[in-house]
Amino acid sequence: MKAVMRLLSAMCVMLFLGVLTSCDRTGSTANETDPFSNEGNERNMIVIISDMHLGADLAYAECKDNLPSLEKWLQRIKTSPNVKELVIAGDLIDEWFVPATINTYQGKDQSDFVQRLAATNKGVFDALNSIIEEKKILVTYVPGNHDLAITAASINQVLPGISQAREPELGLGTYSPVGFPEIVIEHGHRYNFFCAPDPFSNQDIAPGTILPPGYFFTRIAALSVSQGFPKSGDRVPVVIQDTSANESQNLLFAYWKLWDWTLNTFKIENKFDEKIIVTNQNGFTGSFSVNDVLPYQTTPGGTIDVKLYNGIQDSWLQRQAHNHVEVNIPTEQAIAGSALSGELDNQARIQYFLNPKSEARIVVFGHTHVPKFEISNNHLGQKSIYVNSGTWIDHNTLDSTAMNFVVITPQISQSSSQIQVKLYSFKNEIGTQMASGSVEL
Repeated sequence: MKAVMRLLSAMCVMLFLGVLTSCDRTGSTANETDPFSNEGNERNMIVIISDMHLGADLAYAECKDNLPSLEKWLQRIKTSPNVKELVIAGDLIDEWFVPATINTYQGKDQSDFVQRLAATNKGVFDALNSIIEEKKILVTYVPGNHDLAITAASINQVLPGISQAREPELGLGTYSPVGFPEIVIEHGHRYNFFCAPDPFSNQDIAPGTILPPGYFFTRIAALSVSQGFPKSGDRVPVVIQDTSANESQNLLFAYWKLWDWTLNTFKIENKFDEKIIVTNQNGFTGSFSVNDVLPYQTTPGGTIDVKLYNGIQDSWLQRQAHNHVEVNIPTEQAIAGSALSGELDNQARIQYFLNPKSEARIVVFGHTHVPKFEISNNHLGQKSIYVNSGTWIDHNTLDSTAMNFVVITPQISQSSSQIQVKLYSFKNEIGTQMASGSVEL
C-alpha cells in the first residue's frame, strides 16, 4: 500500500518518455569504497540530494524508515575531507503530503510547523546543523514544490546559517556553484502545470496564495492512503467534451481528465461535497470539498466550469513568465506532461541544453523521484549531462534503487578542465554507483 505514496510526491509521475540519449554506466552492483573521496586532499566535490520529504508526523510522513540511513549519510558527508558543497535540491520539508482532514499547522502557523517538523526529524536536522556550524562544507537549500510556500525565514529558523538559493518569487530557486555557471541545479517543478507556483488563481478566495492544484491533489491522495485505499464513497460526474468548443474549454476538459484519473485511482470514502480538505495555510482558510477542485458541467456537453483554479487553463503563459521559464511550454503539452516523469527530463534538454541562451552543460533536477542519467549534446554540439537526483522516501515503486544522490567533481588542471558526474544509491547504506560521465569545459 505504501508504495503508491511514491506517485503522489512527484505529482502523478508514472511513465517515462523515450529519450534518445546515451549513458556511461558502471553497473548497479559496482560498489565504490567511498563516494565522497577524490583520492586526494582537495575539497572540490559537490553533493546533491533532493526529495527527502520530511514530515511533521511520522504516522504519515513519506520518509520514516530511511531516517537512520539519512543521518548516517550526512555523517559521512561531514567527515569527508573532499566534500566542498552539499546542495539540497528541494522537497526537504513536506507541507503537501498530509491527509486532507488533518490541519497541517494544527491551528498555529508555519513557524510552529517547521519547528515541530525539525523535532520529529531531530537526528537529520542535528546532522545538517552540525555540518553548517562547522563551516567546512557550504550547505545550500533550493526550494521544491512540497516546500514551495516555506519562507526563507522558516528555513533559517531550523537551519540557521544555511545558504538559500532563492529567486525573488517565493517557491523558486536555481543554483550554480561559484565559478561553475555550466552547472545548474533546481528542483524542476516550475515546468509542471500542477506543481509550478500559481500566484494568479484563487486570489479572490485566498489572497496572496501561490499553491498550485497539485497541493489539493496530494492532500486528497494522502487521505486515500491513510484510509487504506477504500472503495470510493462517490462517483466522478462525467464531463462530455464539446468538440466545437473554444481552446479554453478544450484545455479545461484535458484538466478534468487528470482529475478524473486522480479520483478514480486514489479513492476516498467521503462524498465529494464534504468539506474535508482542511487548509489554513498560504492564503487559504477553512475547508474545501473535492467538488471545489473538480471541473464540472451543469448540462451534458455544455460549458465546463470549476470553482478553485477557475481559468487556470488560460493563465499558463502568465505563470511561465512569472516563474522564469525560458522556453515556453504549450498549455496542452504542459497539462498532459504533468502526468509523465519523462517530460521533466525532456525539459532539462529544452530549457538548458537546446536553449541558445543557456551555457549549462550539467543540469540536475529532482521532483520526479526517478533517478536518471542522460548524456546528450547541447545546441553547440557539446557533450552535456542531465541527472535526476531521485528520492529518499521509504518506498519508491518508480525505481528499484533507494536513497539517491549525485556527486559532481570538477577537476581543473593547467591543460584542461573536466567535470565528473556520478549518480549513486545509498541502499543498504552502501554507496553504489549507478552511472557516471564527464564533460570537458
